Amino acid sequence: MFNGVFYFTIMIIKIIHWLGVIACIVLIVACFMPWAHYADGQIDQHFTGFYSYHNDYGKPGKYLVGMGVLVLACMLLQKIWAKRVNLFLCALMVGYTIKSYVLFGSCYNNYCPEKELGIYLMLGASIMMLIASIFPSMKLENKQG
Repeated sequence: MFNGVFYFTIMIIKIIHWLGVIACIVLIVACFMPWAHYADGQIDQHFTGFYSYHNDYGKPGKYLVGMGVLVLACMLLQKIWAKRVNLFLCALMVGYTIKSYVLFGSCYNNYCPEKELGIYLMLGASIMMLIASIFPSMKLENKQG
């Protein structure tokens, strides 16, 4: 029982780096997908990371795509400073995605928008990127002497 759990944990830690890379790509794609559908009296539109009615909610997709590219670069670099910067950037991004999730999914004037797949992918991908940045894949050199 214990050996099976141990080997499963080791296998997950080996592939978590690549799950983080995939999560970066999913985050970038999710910014272009519909996040919420607003169908109240004035608006009948899908909001994305780059579009909101009269730009009321801003364009969080610009920030998230930029941060996603930076995090992807830091994940692929094999430097210790890149892993530390990556952890910091991922923590900032999780906070920003939670803010965007609350902003785009909140009710207003007795109307609640319908949350769509893009907003869930955006939130899940950023959390997966944070988990992957906590357990970086790094080859350490053995310096003797």
